[in-house]
Amino acid sequence: MDGRMDAGAEGISAPGRIAEPAEGISLEELALAARNHGLPLEALRYDVTPPGLHYVLVHYDIPAARSENWRLVVNGRVRTPLTLDMETLRSFPAVTHRVTMECAGNGRARLVPRPVSQPWLVEAVGTAEWTGVPLRLLLAEAGVEPDAVEAVFGGADHGIERGVEQDYRRSLPLAVARGSDPEVLVAYGMNGRPLPPQHGHPLRLVVPGWYGMAHVKWLREITLTDAPFTGFQQAVAYRYRQEAEDPGEPVTRIAPRALMVPPGFPDFMSRVRVVRPGQVRLEGRAWSGYAPVAKVEASTDGGQTWSEAELAPPDENTWAWRRWQTSWTATPGSHVLSARTTDAQGNTQPLDQPWNRGGFGNNLVQQISVVCLRK
Repeated sequence: MDGRMDAGAEGISAPGRIAEPAEGISLEELALAARNHGLPLEALRYDVTPPGLHYVLVHYDIPAARSENWRLVVNGRVRTPLTLDMETLRSFPAVTHRVTMECAGNGRARLVPRPVSQPWLVEAVGTAEWTGVPLRLLLAEAGVEPDAVEAVFGGADHGIERGVEQDYRRSLPLAVARGSDPEVLVAYGMNGRPLPPQHGHPLRLVVPGWYGMAHVKWLREITLTDAPFTGFQQAVAYRYRQEAEDPGEPVTRIAPRALMVPPGFPDFMSRVRVVRPGQVRLEGRAWSGYAPVAKVEASTDGGQTWSEAELAPPDENTWAWRRWQTSWTATPGSHVLSARTTDAQGNTQPLDQPWNRGGFGNNLVQQISVVCLRK
């Protein structure tokens, strides 16, 4: 459901806003940051992210969900509406895809001026092996009517956002929902085990190449519609807009990004890295939701010069991140390290921030401050 609350709800659910120039992170944003956690960047060393280290964003509450009484309904513009329990879903042919997932707001806290919301730096990402039923098989079973244009996905999480009481719902164009490359999954497994509660137990959507807002968790309804979906999370939230009144463009695919495993060891509070003189291995991961990664470059002088890094050989995991590495001869003093990637379509990372009111798709090049000791 989507429904505007009464006037009294204005004190409950504030409109979106931009932080004042000197405004720090609020207690409300800190509370969000405590509920939603990012990937510790040293965990970029894992090909597949352990579930407890994978980033998590939960808009409302984690529903109390039980596999034994969960039902997925497929309805709307279909010839044969379906009501599927978990046992029936597992009877369909299962597939497993390794997919990198990133929050659309990753990088928001680095923007100036800063949009007030979940204050991500660069850590809202993870890669998992998702197991489930290809969505196209379920849609074929239901029989899509010729006038259907979108599939709307409803989750069990419920809350209020900017004065609108709602279940979390998003849609995909029918061509994406029925596609085979990438293949959208109705997933019930993560890294070979049932989905953990925070990752959508018992059922979620996985949309390779798209930002995390499309991967609806606690999935309980798929509705085929003959008109574009205009619910809050589609028409109001997750739009690239410069001004509040702009209709904006929808957030869809993941912009290219490379991240580096911070080298050496950290200072506890500042997270400044400390290394010793000599050869230092630099490594990390790169990905894009538009095309395979074609190149990764690293800089050890704050982006003044760049050198190409070595990429791991490509494999069948088209929609998962790719390892890269290079070496650096560290010398005493302070340094700023960076990495950037370019995909096969020529999309690359900017050196200047791309700003929008929601703080979405900010793939500004990462910077890591490093101090090299004298011995």
